[in-house]
Amino acid sequence: MADQQLFLGIDCGTQGTKAIILDAVSGAVIGQGAAAHTMISGANGRREQDPAQWLDAFASATRHALLAAGVDGQSILGIGVSGQQHGLVLLDDQGQVLRPAKLWCDTETSAENDRLLERLGGEKGSLERLGVVIAPGYTVSKLLWTKEQHPAVFARIARILLPHDYLNFWLTGRSCSEYGDASGTGYFNVRTRQWDLQLLRDIDPSGRLQAALPELIDAHAAVGTILPAIAGRLGINPQALVSSGGGDNMMGAIGTGNIRPGAITMSLGSSGTVYAYADQPIVSPDAGVATFCSSSGGWLPLICTMNLTNATGVFRELFELDIDRFNALAAQAPIGAEGVCVLPFFNGERVPALPHATGSVRGLTMTNLTQANLCRAVVEGTTFGLRFGVDLLRQNGLQSRSICLIGGGSKSTVWRQVVADIMNTAVVCTEQSEAAALGAAIQAAWCKSRESGREESLADLCERCVTLDPASETLPIAQNVVASQQAYERYQQHVATL
Repeated sequence: MADQQLFLGIDCGTQGTKAIILDAVSGAVIGQGAAAHTMISGANGRREQDPAQWLDAFASATRHALLAAGVDGQSILGIGVSGQQHGLVLLDDQGQVLRPAKLWCDTETSAENDRLLERLGGEKGSLERLGVVIAPGYTVSKLLWTKEQHPAVFARIARILLPHDYLNFWLTGRSCSEYGDASGTGYFNVRTRQWDLQLLRDIDPSGRLQAALPELIDAHAAVGTILPAIAGRLGINPQALVSSGGGDNMMGAIGTGNIRPGAITMSLGSSGTVYAYADQPIVSPDAGVATFCSSSGGWLPLICTMNLTNATGVFRELFELDIDRFNALAAQAPIGAEGVCVLPFFNGERVPALPHATGSVRGLTMTNLTQANLCRAVVEGTTFGLRFGVDLLRQNGLQSRSICLIGGGSKSTVWRQVVADIMNTAVVCTEQSEAAALGAAIQAAWCKSRESGREESLADLCERCVTLDPASETLPIAQNVVASQQAYERYQQHVATL
C-alpha cells in the first residue's frame, strides 16, 4: 500500500474558493489554500458572478494548497469539486460563458418563479411533480428570466450548467451533472432522478434547453481525467481522475460523515443550511423542506436560509468590528438582547418563506439600543431562522442526538452556545471546518477506488477522514434554553406581522 494517496478537494462558494489536499491513507488534510471572489449586485435582488473568477481562484487556491502540503501536484490521484448550488452558467457552442452566472442568492427572478410555480399548480403541484417546491433561488426561474430579458443570449445557449458542473466541464471537457446538485435546479424529479424535460419544453418549445442539458451521472462515477492544458495550468498530474462532485450541501454531508440516518449537519456560512441523510425520498408536505438527492446514493432533506454570516457581516461592517470584537460584544448582551430582535432578511428569505422581505430591527427602546444588543440580536435572529427549519425537519420525522456544525460561524464559541441553547441540542464541530472541500476530496477517493477495482466503502473513508473536535463540543444550558425559547417565540411573533 502506498504510504500516501493524495486527493484535491475544491469548494467554489459565494465568497471564494477553498482547496484542500487530503491523504486518504492517513485521513489527514495536509495542505489548504483559498482565493476570494467578488459579487455583482443590483438593487433589484441581482446577485451574479463572473465564472472566470472561479477558474482563477481554483488555480490560485490549488497552488497555495500544494505549497502548504509540500507535495508535487503530479502525485494528485483525483479531484472532487463542490460548488454553490442553483447557480446558472450558460455556455455557447464553443464552450464560452455567455453572461455572468446568476447565483443561489439572486432574487431578481422572483416574478418568473411565481409564474412557473403557478403553472405547476402551486406548492402542492410542484411537490407532486418534482418532489420539491421551486423557490426564487433555484435555476429554473433563471432560465425563463434569461429568455425574456436576454433573448439574444438565450438564442445562443448550447449548455446549461450549475457552478460545479461548469468547473468539471472546464477540467475535463465533459458536460454532466450528478443527482444531488441537479435536485436544486427545479427541472429535476428527485424521486425518479430524471430531468423533467416537459417543464423545459414548456419554457422553450424549440427544444434548445432540453438539448443543452448535461448528462446525469451517479455520485460514485468519474467525469473523466483532467485535460492536459488544465493539468498544466494547475500543476496537477494529467492522469488525475475528476469525480462527479456535487453541491456544497451534498459535499458538506460527506465531509461531516452524514451518510446514514440519525445525524444533522448545520452549516453557518453566507447562507444557513440544515440537512440530514435519508435512505428513502420521503417528501415533506412543507414547502420549506427540500428533499434533495444526496451525493452518496440516498436523499438529503434540507432547509436553507438566505441570510447568515452575510447578515452578521453587515453589522460588523457598520460598527467596524473585527470578528473577535463582534463575538465579545454578542457575548456581553443577555439572551434575548433585552428585547432587541433582528429579522435578518437582507436577501429576502426562503425559510421562513418571505422572498420579498427586507431586514429590520424590532423592539428598540431608549435603554436597549446598544452595540452589544444589536450584535447579539443578529446572531440570534439568524439562528432562529435555522431553528424554524430544524422544527420543520423534526416534524418530518427527523431525530438526532447532536448537531454537527460547519462553516465560518461555527468557529465562534459564542455562536456555538447560541445554537446549542436555541436548538436545545448538543453541538460539535469537525476538526476540518472546510467540510465541503473535504467531502469533495473524500468523494474523489471513493470514485478512484471504484475505478481501480478495489472499492473502499464511502463509510470507511468517512470513518478515517472525518474527525470531530472534542474541544468544540457545546451542550445546552438549562436556564439558557428557557430564555432562548422565550426570545424565539418573540421572533416568531415579529415574523408573523410580516
